[in-house]
Amino acid sequence: MTQETRKFEAEVSQVLHLVTHSLYSHKEIFLRELISNASDACDKLRFESQSHPELLDGDAELRIQVSWDPEARTISVRDNGVGMSRDEVVANIGTVASSGTRRYLEALSGEQKADARLIGQFGVGFYSAFVVADRVTVLTRRAGSAASEGVRWESDGKGEYSLDDVELPARGTTVILHLKADEDEFLQPWTLRSTIAKYSDHVAFPIRMPKDSDGKPDTDEWETINSASALWARPKSDISDEDYQSFYKALGHDFNDALAWTHNRVEGSQSFTTLLYIPSQPPFDLMMGGSDERKGLKLYIKRVFIMDAAEELLPKYLRFVRGVVDADDLPLNVSREILQKNRQLDRIRGACVKRVLDLLEKLSRDEPAKFTTFLDAFGNTLKEGIVEDAGNRERIAKLLRFASTKGEGAGKTVSLDDYIGRMQIGQDIIWYVTADSYAAAAGSPQLEALKAKGVEVLLMFDRIDEWMLGYLNEYEGKRLQNVAKGELPLDEADKRKQEAATQAAEPLLARIKTLLSDRVSDVRVSARLTDSPSCLALADYDMAPHLARLLREAGQDVPDAKPALEVNPEHQLLKRLATETDDAKAADLAGLLLEQAEITAGAQLADPAAFVQRMNRVLLG
Repeated sequence: MTQETRKFEAEVSQVLHLVTHSLYSHKEIFLRELISNASDACDKLRFESQSHPELLDGDAELRIQVSWDPEARTISVRDNGVGMSRDEVVANIGTVASSGTRRYLEALSGEQKADARLIGQFGVGFYSAFVVADRVTVLTRRAGSAASEGVRWESDGKGEYSLDDVELPARGTTVILHLKADEDEFLQPWTLRSTIAKYSDHVAFPIRMPKDSDGKPDTDEWETINSASALWARPKSDISDEDYQSFYKALGHDFNDALAWTHNRVEGSQSFTTLLYIPSQPPFDLMMGGSDERKGLKLYIKRVFIMDAAEELLPKYLRFVRGVVDADDLPLNVSREILQKNRQLDRIRGACVKRVLDLLEKLSRDEPAKFTTFLDAFGNTLKEGIVEDAGNRERIAKLLRFASTKGEGAGKTVSLDDYIGRMQIGQDIIWYVTADSYAAAAGSPQLEALKAKGVEVLLMFDRIDEWMLGYLNEYEGKRLQNVAKGELPLDEADKRKQEAATQAAEPLLARIKTLLSDRVSDVRVSARLTDSPSCLALADYDMAPHLARLLREAGQDVPDAKPALEVNPEHQLLKRLATETDDAKAADLAGLLLEQAEITAGAQLADPAAFVQRMNRVLLG
């Protein structure tokens, strides 16, 4: 095939613009990304060679070479890994197939700067080469292909790239960076060495540089400049915190330190090593799902890379965890289909979950500031485990924190254990209220009677809470109950008071029900209210109004349900309604009682314009 020139996909052009204009303070990251890509290529060839040893073709020592040429002003990063065919070059460099990358670009529209810690998470790390280079050349040949099937790719990063067939004597990939005029610092060997030591010392393949001071790749004298050993396979006593953090940053393509980590070796009938990290900040796409992003844990078998296998190695609710699992006795030809049915992997998965929960419990107990950072970043993701992982439901619930009527603002949270420890004598229910904001939860009229009696109520206002609470029915033998659902338990004195109030208000209740017609299922005297005139009351299995509104806004079909309206006969609005002789004004007052209750419950008003008109008529008297 002859030489051809192609245009980048629009997404690639966007990536190039964002990367080259946003990483000026982190220029050296290009070297980490190129070495990481080279390491991946060596990993892939080592895996493929297990079933096709001929791919190694007499060159079994996989390695990465970094050289520089002061005269030509170039840096070269070469690996003898799996290489690429012409079609793979187009797919991997000329296009962006990842939907995650597209979402990433959509979120970074306009003048917003790219977040450097995300570079690489979407497989776009190669383009960071254009931060320091005004032209990049790639020479590559797929393992197992003929020398004549080499490919030369070149671009100045301005919208087009060229492709040509070339003769390449060896498999693998060489990336040549033609440096910009003001990037001379990267032609200094000490700069390259220190950058590699900072970001890539952990890489499990030898990274070599020329011994000669001119740095050219045609030398016979190379020296290994990294430890070239799998960090997770080394004894913990030999690994410093700095080593752990350096490994994490390259593994997770993150500029920030990890929040915490756990490193364990399991010996026995099934032996494996786990090194698991909790990030300090969530990745961009954490809540977006998708299966094509680089994420989760990497699976190795006897230090041979097998796959990124987040779905098999950890449940979805722990998808924020990064790390490595290295098993001793899984078959090397394992596939994703085999993994899904593998009992040995079930044990590894269970051990990973246990280690993560152990680590989070330790943080909550010993490092509360770090644990608060974790909850801010991943608390809602962890709540998914209440639904997904029944076996660990109590452990997960113990880690959750909620705002409370005994707290001071949305940032002051309590655990379920804290709540139980403060329960009143004879109390056997954990009370909570749900809403779509802290202010709405804290101001809910349904709290009034419990607050008046000094009973603590948990304030739930994250979108996931209503769904989660459908599965968290009790904790430590205590039942959880929404203050807006069912009937409040009353002592004998309160029961007598409630019965007397209901009997006295029977004419008023009947009139309100008539005025509201089929808009409510019932009207009754409330045991919940002390200050407000009205509130909605739900049956035990009714959907919260604010959740129903959110689902409708998302285009979901939500069945219409008529709420029960509870009223406070001692409130002035109810007293005014009881004495109102004008039926039209009484209808307006009854309508406002219902609509006020709907608003405070987060429901969507069926007719906002009618509400405004009704309010104006009442205000004008």
